[in-house]
Formats: sequence, structure tokens, C-alpha cells
Amino acid sequence: MTASATPLRWGIIGPGAIAKDFRRGVLDSRLGRLEAIATRNPGKAGLADDFPEARILSGYDAILNDKDVDAIYIATPHVGHAEWAIRAAEAGKHVLVEKPFALSAFEADAVFHAHRRAGTFAGEAFMYRLHPATQKLWDLIAAGTIGDVRAVKSSFGFQMPRFIPEHRLFASALAGGGILDVGGYPVSMSRFVAGAASGKPFLDPIKVSGMANLNAEGTDNWAAAVLQFDNGIIAEVSCSVLLNQENVLRVLGTLGRIEVPAFWFANGDRSGGDGRIDIILNDGTRQTVTTGKQRHLYSFEADAAAEAIQAGRQEFAPPGMSWADSLGNARVLDKWRADAGIEFAVEKPVHRTHTLSGRALARGGSVIPRRTIPGIAKPASVVALGFEDFRTFSSGAILLDAFFEKGGNVFDTAFIYGGGYTERLFGDWHTSRGTREETVLIGKGAHSPLCYPDVIGKQLSQSLERLKTDYVDIYFMHRDNPDVPVGEFVDAMDAEVGKGRIRGIFGGSNWSRTRMDEAIAYAKRTGKQAPGALSNNFALAEMINAIWAGCIAASDADYMAWLTANQFPNFSWSSQARGFFTDRAGRNKTDNAELVHTWYSEKNFGRRDRAIELARQLGRSPIHVALAYVLAQPFPSVPLIGPRTLAELDDSCEAFGIRLTPEQLAWLEG
Repeated sequence: MTASATPLRWGIIGPGAIAKDFRRGVLDSRLGRLEAIATRNPGKAGLADDFPEARILSGYDAILNDKDVDAIYIATPHVGHAEWAIRAAEAGKHVLVEKPFALSAFEADAVFHAHRRAGTFAGEAFMYRLHPATQKLWDLIAAGTIGDVRAVKSSFGFQMPRFIPEHRLFASALAGGGILDVGGYPVSMSRFVAGAASGKPFLDPIKVSGMANLNAEGTDNWAAAVLQFDNGIIAEVSCSVLLNQENVLRVLGTLGRIEVPAFWFANGDRSGGDGRIDIILNDGTRQTVTTGKQRHLYSFEADAAAEAIQAGRQEFAPPGMSWADSLGNARVLDKWRADAGIEFAVEKPVHRTHTLSGRALARGGSVIPRRTIPGIAKPASVVALGFEDFRTFSSGAILLDAFFEKGGNVFDTAFIYGGGYTERLFGDWHTSRGTREETVLIGKGAHSPLCYPDVIGKQLSQSLERLKTDYVDIYFMHRDNPDVPVGEFVDAMDAEVGKGRIRGIFGGSNWSRTRMDEAIAYAKRTGKQAPGALSNNFALAEMINAIWAGCIAASDADYMAWLTANQFPNFSWSSQARGFFTDRAGRNKTDNAELVHTWYSEKNFGRRDRAIELARQLGRSPIHVALAYVLAQPFPSVPLIGPRTLAELDDSCEAFGIRLTPEQLAWLEG
């Protein structure tokens, strides 16, 4: 975009102090103009005086529907950033989101996903990153001006007059505290400096250790963290809202140091700093580098966003915050908060009762098809969602919501996952959304070494309490214990059916055909409910060696024939062979020990080659073919999938558009 091109028409959501700064930045920009501002209180005194160029719109939705607004600057309190950035994407609007981009990396990833799908720009408004002084600093470090960088020290702290629980800087309901409000500045700068030392736009730390002083709201008054990078750099960062700090960036190298006072203001107020950088060498030589008096600090990010949009890019170019840069920054803040024991009230189930976009959970999705499973009264989605890696409700709910809204309703839980946390997460989710009777809930227990009949009922009691329900639809013994007569396990599970705590089917995970036949025969002989499902590994790639002790696959020809003859449902874990059908694997790629140990064989590589070829013919990816293979079996086959992001979930859904023929199945198997 040039100065003579049509200017980017900006709208602002939220008329606070930071919005006033951005308004002045737009006025000083080359490529933009202020068009409108959205507020929930359009009659507020002085609003028209603060934003004289803008039309005042009533309500945030109004600006999303305004045809004369191209891009929106989101200046709400932190808790509104993700919601309105997602809604802006749905409305086809570009966004510049005031930092922090979202409350967590999971939220940020969801926002980027929305804009990736919409084809719109999304950027995090770290205004200092676009000032010429930031690029100058990168150049000096990359050129070795102070030798090899060894350490970074950076702080951003100020002192409020007193602790005010309801103030946005302290209130847990508003995600208060210094870490999110100003801690992102020293973290982003430290990652930027570490990147410059390696010739990269940024570098993510390999280790983060954080701590904080907490107030009565459970948010941080002052906090500090240490970041370790793989190039040897150690960064010390600190922030505060109840403590004045030095607020100087120090970069320490083998030949000297660089000092930058108040780097986020470019050594000046917002109206335009000169970007002062002091270089102090070990021999006493001192030099000050400046970029000279500049225009308004916020004008640079407005113009950089406009340039990206005009060029068809969806993210900032360096030294602006790219999507990967913002995600990396958010992950550091997440770890810092976790170490300090900070979970905001707004992130907890009692308050987070809607989706991240602020809406009630939608019903009736059809992206994920449903099927009938013998023994289960409810229609069940053709895939089940496993989510054992999530450790906070706010992060897990993003994926659970999306899976359900697409039509997914089978959820895979287990007594041992996350020490019981994921069972509690699901319990909180279904009670806050009112979805229990619409879901098919899998429970698992009696994992080795506690694989005994009397453990089943005891663990199920704990699981049901965590799950906040009085029954599971499907129950699997997580492992088998061949030293125990199989009838004792059947008796224990049948007893739970009698109590109404298992209201569908039960079976075994990682059970052999021999033991399953014995269990079925015992049940028929004694009039008990027979096992009705299996949960063994099943994938296009056969498991050569067990991933974990006691694991059993059902991918060999004999087990497949047994499943088909008995029309026995299998809920297959690692249904996509844990990345074997992605570019993580290959005959010459041996860095992933799990892949090599578990899946590498010439037979499996032959199947992988054919999956790649069929994917090319279908215009899909090999991983889609691998999942479609599991879905297309001649017996009830329900893959357990484990996406960790919305993009991974959407990618898995690509498999539902593939209908493999019996001939294609046979060809893939070879």
C-alpha cells in the first residue's frame, strides 16, 4: 500500500485510554484513517471529544456489521480480546488486538485459527516491535556489537497507589495482575534478543521458571521469571503493578552490554521517542545510537498492519509479532502464571459457561457423522475425542466445545489420565454446558498394576464423582491381568451394570482374542452380560512393538477377521499411528525414538507409501487416508482421536469426506 492508495479504515472496540493512544497513532499514520468506535455506552460524556473523527456506534456488534470498517483495533479489557477477535474473523474483519492477545496460548491459537479460516489479518499490538529502534537493536546484536550474548535483564513495573480489588489491574474476573498486563513486554523482548543472537526473528525458551507475589484476588502484584534458551542465553524478567521498577533493558555480551531505557516507549512518550540505545563496551567505550525523533509510537503498528493486509498477508512481518511469535510469548506467560499458581476466576467453569466466542454451545452439528453402536442407545459420533493432555478447564473446553459443535459426542476418559484431572474437566464441561444426556461417555479403570476385579467398583466410584454423573455409557478395563480368572472380571463389570453405573456396554482395552473369547463364553454360561466392545490399538500401520507395557493391537489379519465375524466394536487408540503418516516419519528419519520403535518396518512403510499415493490421487493428506482406513472397516470401528488444537481437529475432519472401497482397503494393506 502506498500513501496514495485507499486508506485502511479502522474501527475501535472499547473507548478506554489505550484506544485514545491508538487513535492518535492512526492520525499520524501514512496508510490509515479512523472510521468508527464501538462502545456499550455511546452517550458517555466526552466520548465525541476524545474521538472527533469517528462515528460513535452503540454496541460492539454494530462495528462488526459496519461495511465502512475494514479493520478493528480491540481495546477491551483482557477478557474480551479472544471473544471479539473471533467474532471479527467471522464478520470478515481484520484485527489488531491489544496485548495480551488472549488470556492463554490456547485462546490465542483459537483466534488465529478463526482468522486463518476467514483469510483475515490478526496481529498482537506490541507497538514497540514496529518502531525503527527495535530493528536497529536486532541489527546491533546480530552484528556482534557486544560479542556473544550471554544474558538479558528486563523489567516493566509501576506502582498503583493501592490495591483496589475491583480495578482491572487487580480483579481476577478481569484477568488482572502484572504478568498479563505488562509482563509480556520483557518476555517478548527477551525472546526477541535471544532470536537476534541466533539470527532469527525470535527464539522460544527451552525452560521457564516463574514466581509471583499474589494479592487477595489471587492475581500478581509483582512477579519475576527466568527464561533459558538453547543458545545459552539466560533472561531475567520482572513486572509489577504495585512496585516501581528500573524499567531498563540490559543485554549482556562477552564484549560489553547494551542498555535501552523504557524500550516499549522507544525512550520517549507515546507521541514519538528517538529510540535511544546505549552501547557500553568492556574497555569503557560508550556509544549512543538513536533513530531520531519519530512519529507517534502507535502509528507504526497501524501502518505495518495496513501493509500486511494490502499484501495479502495474515500476520505481521518481523520485527512485528508473527502468529508463532505471539503463541510462543503466550506459552511463556502461561508457564509463568502456572508456576505462580494463578488461575483467573473468569477461566473457571462456573464463569466460563459459553464458548470462547461468547455464545451458548450450539447443537445439531453434522461435520462429524454419527452411527449406531451395538449396545448403545444413543447415536454416537464415528470418532471419539481423547483429551488427556489438557490441564486447565479453559484450555480443554475450547476443544470440547468445538468437537461437540461439529457433531462429536463420544468422549474417552480414564481413571489414570492426568491423575484424575481430565475426568474432573469433563465433569465440569458437561455440567456447565448441559450435555450429559447427549454424550456417549467412555470410562476406563483397573489399569496395571491395580488390575484386579475389586478395583473396578472402587475406581468407578471415584470416576463418577469426578465426572459429575451417576453412570458411564461404555466401560473398559484399561488392562488385562491373565493371572486372574476372566470370570471374576466379568462378574465385577456385570455387577456395575446391575447397579446402573454402566448403562451400555463394557469390555477390555488391550485384551487378547483368547481372553475376550473366554470372557464372552463365561458370560453366556453364567447368564451375565457379555463384554460388548474392545479398545485395542488399530491403525493402517501395525504396532510392531508395544508403545507402553501391556499394550495389544488388533491390526493383524486374525484379529481383524475375528472383529468382522463377531461384528465386535473396537474403539481404536493411536488410530493414526501417532504421526507415522505425517512428515515426522520416513525411512531416513530416525530422530523420533517412539516412531522407530513402534512402527518402523518395511511392511508399514509400504502401507505408508500407498497412503501417500492414494492421498495424492484424492487431493488429501496421507493422515486423512490413514483415518479413513480405520473408519471404513467391515466391523464397527470407532477411532479415538487426540487433536490438541482446533486446526488439528479440522484436519481430522477431512477424513470424513473419504469413502474407501473394499478394493482400496485391500490395496492399502498390500
